[in-house]
Amino acid sequence: IQAVLGVGGGSVADSAKAIAAGAKYNGDVWDFFIQKAAITEALPVFTVMTLAATASEMNGNSVIMNDETSQKYSFSSVLVNPVVSVVNPQLMATVSKDYLAYSAVDIIAHSIEVYFTATLHPNFNSRVVESIIKTVMETTEVLVENPDDYDARAEFAWVAIQALNGLTPAGTEGGSFPNHMIEHALSAIYNVPHGAGLSVVMPAWMKWYEAKNPKQFKRFAKEIFNEENSTKGIEKLEEWFAKIGAPVTLEGVNIPRKGIEELAINANELAGIWGIGEIYSKDTIAEILEKA
Repeated sequence: IQAVLGVGGGSVADSAKAIAAGAKYNGDVWDFFIQKAAITEALPVFTVMTLAATASEMNGNSVIMNDETSQKYSFSSVLVNPVVSVVNPQLMATVSKDYLAYSAVDIIAHSIEVYFTATLHPNFNSRVVESIIKTVMETTEVLVENPDDYDARAEFAWVAIQALNGLTPAGTEGGSFPNHMIEHALSAIYNVPHGAGLSVVMPAWMKWYEAKNPKQFKRFAKEIFNEENSTKGIEKLEEWFAKIGAPVTLEGVNIPRKGIEELAINANELAGIWGIGEIYSKDTIAEILEKA
């Protein structure tokens, strides 16, 4: 075997990366995801994308679901950065409206994680993030009305890449990915589509986190929605998610309130692996999910 080719969306690309790393490793490929082993070599990865969302076509990240343990974990290595990625908007023209919405949410989530959590976030980086979010919102609304609009589809695909190819966090400090950490539990236990889980988690987390970075939340509200009040900015984002057909409550993805405890335990385990377990205890994660 000379290389691995992934044809599909982010999950397919991520699977190709896991295969590429696992093919050169004598142990269980899951070792990479629980940080038991480091990737030292991998087969070359190529991708042909049929969905724009994860930017897996231009990064070394791989997110995989372990069905036996109900764990949705990730690894990151430049050794599995795709050698060549084909990003042809025409291959994405038949993406359903619900997955278009989920993709838009994922792109926004990739953009806001470090934007809100970084201890140092230069104005340039904030402007890049804001540009990405505005472009995603504009092109999504065009594509909802006209799925065959090539220019909107192309720009949507291009901006998806920028959100997680290393551009937005470059030059920042202290950022983390709590929304993804919590959402991975929703996908792992309830098989919720990633973007759908994020549209539930993100507004709830923002309501919980707003007081910890009021200046940036105020900026977000002003720059994205022309609102002076930071809380209004969160409400506007939640309204936009609902407008494009993304769920914004746990009930909307068929998760009962009694499921929160199991989700919190699962997410907290991942928080520990990601080094944010002290901030996101089981009780804290449950508190955030209660807001959903």
